Amino acid sequence: MSDLRYPIGKFHFEGPLTEEQKEKFLSDISHTPANLRAAVSGLSEQQLDTPYRPEGWTVRQVVHHVPDSHINAYVRCKLALTEDKPTIKPYAEDRWAVLADSQTTPIEVSLMLLESLHTRWMRLLGLLAAADWKRTFRHPELGPMNLEKLLALYAWHGRHHVAHITSLRERNGW
Repeated sequence: MSDLRYPIGKFHFEGPLTEEQKEKFLSDISHTPANLRAAVSGLSEQQLDTPYRPEGWTVRQVVHHVPDSHINAYVRCKLALTEDKPTIKPYAEDRWAVLADSQTTPIEVSLMLLESLHTRWMRLLGLLAAADWKRTFRHPELGPMNLEKLLALYAWHGRHHVAHITSLRERNGW
């Protein structure tokens, strides 16, 4: 892949989702914590502090970014389920990634956080009724988004960041 920013390609959504697509995306989200843990298994501190691409985040920053992002997605999901078309607050992921905790915290902290978060998130997503998937929130920059699109986006998001790490490992022979 010539664009190291998108090792699995850019996100595309063509909804509504079929039940098979929904099940695939639920499986992807369910497996994200284990896939991320496997992607970083055995890496040294120096390797964790290596950018996955020129001018990109380090592996450590990527590991901390995934639960940061997925916590936001989990909250957005709950807001959509409990409020009428809420407007959510976006966050500056680039700024979050340069905060001290994203640069110095041992990755195990975020790996455990992601595992716990996904346990809760999957319990919620696994019990949604068909009508729940159509519930929406409004993103100030991206416009309305229903929970089907959120599901597809975060299934992609987990695979996307795992691929940043596995592609780097492959390129560097780690």
